[in-house]
Amino acid sequence: MKYMRPSILGAIALFTLQSALLQAEELPAPIKALEAKGATIKGSFDAPGGLKGYAAEYQKQAMALYLTPDGKHVLAGNLFDEKGDDLSEAPLQKLVFEPLTKQMWSQMESSTWIADGARTAPKVIYLFSDANCPYCNMFWEQARPWVKSGKVQLRHIMVGVIREDSAAKAATLLADANPELALQRHEQAGKSSTLKAMSSIPKDLQAKLDANMKLMEDLGLSATPSIFYKDENGHLQQQQGAPRPEVLAKMMGPK
Repeated sequence: MKYMRPSILGAIALFTLQSALLQAEELPAPIKALEAKGATIKGSFDAPGGLKGYAAEYQKQAMALYLTPDGKHVLAGNLFDEKGDDLSEAPLQKLVFEPLTKQMWSQMESSTWIADGARTAPKVIYLFSDANCPYCNMFWEQARPWVKSGKVQLRHIMVGVIREDSAAKAATLLADANPELALQRHEQAGKSSTLKAMSSIPKDLQAKLDANMKLMEDLGLSATPSIFYKDENGHLQQQQGAPRPEVLAKMMGPK
């Protein structure tokens, strides 16, 4: 998964607590020096060989830092044991990616989206969608077996990025008395869709579309569809564009 912008992480209460605890224990000088260079320390963890581990974020990347026993030097990178197992993966997952997943999922959940599929579907997939996007339409078609079977619900976070009238078309869908049905008709028609752009977008709808665009930008995204789902381990995964068949099956699960 591509690591997202650090601005998303700042709102996580857990990170705030971790930061307070780290400050209380007084970070060693080498770790402080890396902080001064732009690294954000998310938590600490035990490591073998007398090392002390720290989970950090630097330039949108998660990274593990290891303080040497003398407390004067720090190593950056993955640590492997005699079996070749990566000892850095689990701490980074717990201290960086799991809180990030919760925050990102919450942000998408509270955005303005149109549901496609049963509310009781066991799997939810979010996608940033443009009404003029042919690849969004392709993914809509690909997902039909899972959506129709009630196993997956797609949630289209509507944005306007492709054409000048994209936002106005999104507004038309959102303003419809039945947005779910309006989206279905539009996607089902494909290139023959007669969806018209709203001539003047009301302020409340514009605010929702602006918020969706800001979320998309905060996540470092620039194209549609940008798809987010949780894998079998509950880890957040991202797919850019309509997925290949093998990726689609992994994303959706069994039909």
